[in-house]
Amino acid sequence: MILRLTELIEKAKQKPTRRVAVAAAEDEMVLKSLVAAMQQGVISPVLVGDKTAIEKTAKHAALDLSRVEIIHNPDGAVESAKIALSLVKRGDADILMKGLIPTGDLLRAVLDKANGLRKAALLSHVAFFESPYYHKLLCVTDAAMNIAPDFDTKVHILNNAVEACHKLGITEPKVAVVAAVEIVNPKMEATVHAALLKEKNIKKQLQGCIVDGPFAIDIAVDKEAAAHKGIVSEVAGDSDIILVPDIEAGNIFYKALNFLGGAVCAAVIMGAAVPIVLTSRSDSEISKMLSISLAAAMD
Repeated sequence: MILRLTELIEKAKQKPTRRVAVAAAEDEMVLKSLVAAMQQGVISPVLVGDKTAIEKTAKHAALDLSRVEIIHNPDGAVESAKIALSLVKRGDADILMKGLIPTGDLLRAVLDKANGLRKAALLSHVAFFESPYYHKLLCVTDAAMNIAPDFDTKVHILNNAVEACHKLGITEPKVAVVAAVEIVNPKMEATVHAALLKEKNIKKQLQGCIVDGPFAIDIAVDKEAAAHKGIVSEVAGDSDIILVPDIEAGNIFYKALNFLGGAVCAAVIMGAAVPIVLTSRSDSEISKMLSISLAAAMD
């Protein structure tokens, strides 16, 4: 069980220093997050982009470039992404990070059939939250990538989240498939999907985890709420993973935890050959540093 996000830093420190390839590294906020992660001693950056622009930006970010490798590319962000991916593919980098490049352009490069990094059936966003109101880290997926996942897509999203937990040493994560209600209603697709996912897990078609649902969010995270409703489940009130029904529910929950719930999060993209750090401009500095540490902590 991992209780605090700072444990990810300690876990990453036990591993060899991870090399982070930053695609289009001319981004002050990204460089500041690298400074914080470097101070923790968990990563070594490789900055890909226009060298002059990187050097100028590094001054504003207080990044000591004497400790950093720069690969000069004057030909734009998309080409920088291709170079960063090539570093990963030949084993010269362990983590890919988004710099000053549109998310779509980076992900297209990752998904390219000839030169990309896709490993699983799809990419998905996995966020680990530390909340003052919950007794351990809580993984929420998918709050950022897959808009309205059908059942098969949810299977892949779930598998990616389970793999992320396994990489952190959570051997059998408890998965709550959340919806508005706990009763299966054919008119509410999220409840139907939840019941089917639970059935696949019982039949050993989804392995490495324990799945239950449909659960309203209070049942997923609060044992007293579950008991009050007469729900007996080893997942209820002790979830490791919250599988949300769609990006709207996930994104609202993600931002509510961050801005109203006093939570801090670390997030990566799973499904590629290496973890991808793709932070949002609304993420705090600590969250960005922890996202890098999360990627570095994964086995």
